[in-house]
Amino acid sequence: MTHNDSTQTPEARMELILINISGPDRAGVTTQLTDILARHDAAILDIGQADIHHNLALGILFKTDSRRSGDILKELLFKTASLKVQVQFNIISREDYDRWVGMQGRNRHIITILGREITARQIAETTRIITEQNLNIDSITRLTGRMPLDARQQPAAKACIEFSVRGTPRDSVKMKQELLAIAAELNFDISVQEDTIYRRCRRLICFDMDSTLIRTEVIDELADRAGVGPQVRAITESAMRGEIDFKESFKRRVALLKGLDVAVMKDIAEHLPFTEGLERMMQVLKRSGYKTAILSGGFTFFGNYLKHRFGFDYVYANDLEVGPDGRLTGRFTGDIVDGVRKRDLLRLLAQVEGIDIAQTIAVGDGANDLPMIAEAGLGIAFHAKPKVKAEAGQSISTIGIDGVLYFLGFKDSYINTPSKA
Repeated sequence: MTHNDSTQTPEARMELILINISGPDRAGVTTQLTDILARHDAAILDIGQADIHHNLALGILFKTDSRRSGDILKELLFKTASLKVQVQFNIISREDYDRWVGMQGRNRHIITILGREITARQIAETTRIITEQNLNIDSITRLTGRMPLDARQQPAAKACIEFSVRGTPRDSVKMKQELLAIAAELNFDISVQEDTIYRRCRRLICFDMDSTLIRTEVIDELADRAGVGPQVRAITESAMRGEIDFKESFKRRVALLKGLDVAVMKDIAEHLPFTEGLERMMQVLKRSGYKTAILSGGFTFFGNYLKHRFGFDYVYANDLEVGPDGRLTGRFTGDIVDGVRKRDLLRLLAQVEGIDIAQTIAVGDGANDLPMIAEAGLGIAFHAKPKVKAEAGQSISTIGIDGVLYFLGFKDSYINTPSKA
């Protein structure tokens, strides 16, 4: 440490010191170390702490009068020795500090990776792409709880890590393409979001229903009961791939249901296969004050069933016409909820709720979900077709729909906290 003459100005005597503490974590380490700094009137410029398997990693950057730095470091050495932790000291130049401060205004992104488990290769490839884009990783946070040693023994296990990165990508489009490609190759999911004011204050989330909230296409279930399953499924698949116009495909499929007893709809609804994580996700969203909507090219009857079962706030879908004999006529009433209609409903609900469109989220799996996915502040392709995943930018394919919560920044420590009665 340099001991400047007392005739120097306080500015000239200022010294910047970074201390890094590592070792077994125990209660009171941070308190005892910062107490030393406090007694010498040191000002803390930055601080960060993490605990990894009961091991502490603590960094403190502080400024002090150079006449006091020697006493501070001596006391810190004695204290860390008694606490049985290691300490490293680094003098930071004024120039380095000014450069660091100058980075504060640079763009920030949140990159989230998730899957059944996270491997070293997944992290290595993700961080390689981040580095090649001239971005700097500020922090890495695990959002999920502690992983079992063998994730295969827990089919619903999930792992999620969030990177906070700073800087402007050299080519943001190329970066997203490369990240999505490596995620597909290594079997994990990824999200890249700008860390704006809206990122953690989303308020409205809109879902497709069929093959998103439920693991089936209801119209296919109805078709099976009507004895026209193969014909309807062929049209459904073609529509989901974006090969034929949704409205035309919808009319053709509904026409094939003519004569089906409407009573079968109740039985189908009561046996719907819900998507993994649906109940968990809805409990957290409701507890956190989100408004939720079903915007479906399916049918209102089934949307309302989910609304009453899980507490959705809005349902917009299609209504099948029922004849006086209690059978489907092969026609529908009202406007068809297609891709354009879903986008318009997303906009309308944002206006109704008095929120910015950037505070909305859209989740879906088919080509007719793309307009609302593109319009929303955060669009997520869920177990989607390749075309949808490529255009959506964010996708979840390896875990259940509660993976959406991690893209919103939720941690398991909050997700798994029971709500108060």
